[in-house]
Amino acid sequence: MDKVGNAIKERRKILKITQRTLAELAGVGINTLTKIERGEGNPTIEVLEKILDTLGLELQIGIKQRNES
Repeated sequence: MDKVGNAIKERRKILKITQRTLAELAGVGINTLTKIERGEGNPTIEVLEKILDTLGLELQIGIKQRNES
């Protein structure tokens, strides 16, 4: 979650908007947003999509096969 949180924080700063403004625009709670930016909590994909969409970002999920020895 750290990578996602950092990406959100960096993009928000580039756009020069506050956490409160982003939370309002995305329709999520300020506490939820701050936890995500800190890499805490366990947000749903829907919450992440709201935030990322507001920032003009996209969520991509990939699946890899494990190397089993």
